[in-house]
Amino acid sequence: SAIFAGEAGAANLKEKLIKQLNDENRDARIRAAQALIVLAKNEHPQDEIVVSDVYEASKEYPRYSEGSILPLNDGSLLYATTQFIGSGSDFATARIIAKKSTDGGRTWGKQRVLQENTGKKNVMSATLRYLAGPLQEKRPIGLFYLKKNTLSDLKAYLKVSDDNGKTFGPPIEITTPPGYHVMNNDRITILSNGRWLAPVASTPDVHKNNHFVCTCFISDDQGKTWKQSTGNVDYAKRGAMEPEVFELRDGNVLMIFRTQSGHIGSSLSCDKGDTWSEPVSWGVRAPEAPATLRRIPSTGDLLLIWNDNFEPGAGHSGKRTPLTAAKSDDEGKTWKLKKNLETDADHTYSYISLTFHDGRAVMSYYVGDENRLISSRFRSIPLTWFYEPTAD
Repeated sequence: SAIFAGEAGAANLKEKLIKQLNDENRDARIRAAQALIVLAKNEHPQDEIVVSDVYEASKEYPRYSEGSILPLNDGSLLYATTQFIGSGSDFATARIIAKKSTDGGRTWGKQRVLQENTGKKNVMSATLRYLAGPLQEKRPIGLFYLKKNTLSDLKAYLKVSDDNGKTFGPPIEITTPPGYHVMNNDRITILSNGRWLAPVASTPDVHKNNHFVCTCFISDDQGKTWKQSTGNVDYAKRGAMEPEVFELRDGNVLMIFRTQSGHIGSSLSCDKGDTWSEPVSWGVRAPEAPATLRRIPSTGDLLLIWNDNFEPGAGHSGKRTPLTAAKSDDEGKTWKLKKNLETDADHTYSYISLTFHDGRAVMSYYVGDENRLISSRFRSIPLTWFYEPTAD
């Protein structure tokens, strides 16, 4: 039973395997333990979609948003988000907190503070990244975040952990020029040549000016020092906002960004993020809201998560619903198998983080309700779901 039970998924033999852990034969004990591990991994259906509001809003904490999830080396998930205290305003007091799951996001451990509020207003908008490849023995973890002081002083910082996220070192300032620099959650990109890109939308003053221009802050020394890109990306109305940067197969870097024009904007860099082409529509309709783009490791296809909606004249050019996913096998030129993740018209969904773990797309996003409370939702979907034909 110890040899075949695990691979066969024979859960009815579980009690016998537990007894076999005390067998006189050492090899039998080892095989029983191995079989129990396999059974534990297989006890949940492979097609299960796991969804829960891990951080549920309340009167005391009315907003949890702008999060990031990192699959750790031990197989657990570290889920960071921004906790706003007393108010859901962008300028309310806030800090970055985290929870850990050891069962794929079905249950979560005790909450802890990753970054206390050190700003005059808040700290917010977390990005968690491993800063070295999976083959390296020591993999430091980077916590990227924003510190907000005033309407004209918002900056991005990096802290590094060398103990798997238990503690973090001193802050490194990324956005050194003065101004209000918005870097969304879950946005840092590490290129194939080792360069780090921090995409930022900047304005001199979010109240007096409120027109944003995108640049990248670039590090070629593993985050120790940063420089701003030579080129920038501007757009109509409020400008180019909340950018994401993404390395294409040909080595060029794509920037997509939020606009007020009813579509996702785009620009291309042929020099790893230093200069940028004249921006154009990416051809994907959207309200004034950010989109998230990743490459599926197992297939190489692109996966886009965004709000597939546009209402001319409405606030934010339409509600941030539905929350939609689509895949592309031609580097974003066309999109196939568009499927909705969330459709409730009374709720809004935005600020998505997205990663991949154990053959699944693992994401977080905010969920706003009719009472203006914003919770942070976890969703884990088997990658096969994105390839299943739609009803229409």
